[in-house]
Amino acid sequence: MAGTALVLGGGGVTGIGWMTGVLHGLALAGTDPAAVDLVIGTSAGAALGAQLAAGTHGIDALYEQQISGEEFEIPGRLRPGAILRYARALLTSRTPEEYGQKLGALALAAPTVPEEQRRAVIARRVGSDSWPARALAVTAVDAVTGELRIFDKDSGVPLVDAVAASSAVPVAWPPVTIEGRKWIDGGVYSPANVQLAAGYDRVVVISPTGSGNKVIAAPSAQAAALTAAGARVEVITPGSAARKAMGRNRLDPARRAPAARAGLAQAAAHAEAVAAVLAG
Repeated sequence: MAGTALVLGGGGVTGIGWMTGVLHGLALAGTDPAAVDLVIGTSAGAALGAQLAAGTHGIDALYEQQISGEEFEIPGRLRPGAILRYARALLTSRTPEEYGQKLGALALAAPTVPEEQRRAVIARRVGSDSWPARALAVTAVDAVTGELRIFDKDSGVPLVDAVAASSAVPVAWPPVTIEGRKWIDGGVYSPANVQLAAGYDRVVVISPTGSGNKVIAAPSAQAAALTAAGARVEVITPGSAARKAMGRNRLDPARRAPAARAGLAQAAAHAEAVAAVLAG
């Protein structure tokens, strides 16, 4: 399948800010990565991908929203105990599905804000419950089986529910109910799920999380597989300045603006390569 794809990875509210800054910087340089055949969104990337695919607001408006003082996100944090349980689940897992099962169990047992309250935040961010005309794929993980599922306009699932599921960070936010099952963050399976762009010959990956481990493949490793299959791929992950701006707590809304500005500054280093990939 020839065509272009934009892959947006997970990374919390600071990840949304950084990716928005990168996209804005690329647009200012004369390249619009959102003008692609398919947008693939995981977690933070699902929310931003839904906004981009809808085209209701330009990337400049989305950037201004990130650096404004307006705030409607619920502050969140993964506490040390939760991080330790994440690490234990990772060390005792052999596959992404097994890891997803263990984090799903933690998520189902964790006390969080009500599901409806979290959904309202996502609804305000996304702006519409209807899927956009442009092809959009949103990832989530079954909290019981650990299996990855792709939601799109043919899934029969409201867009807000799909994005909320993809963004349901285990322990921090409640699992999302869809079709009688519980779903958690798509980033549990992979930080960006770049593998879903297989078959597209020109792919741009923007992922706030660049690392992988023995269970979860890094975006760069998944991109290498696409390249080996003949695709042209450009991967953008945060540089040192951006990582500092984003901070350690990716769920902290106060870090959105610094992250967005860091993304804007970083975009210049990638603009030429992204333009070359999308131009074919």
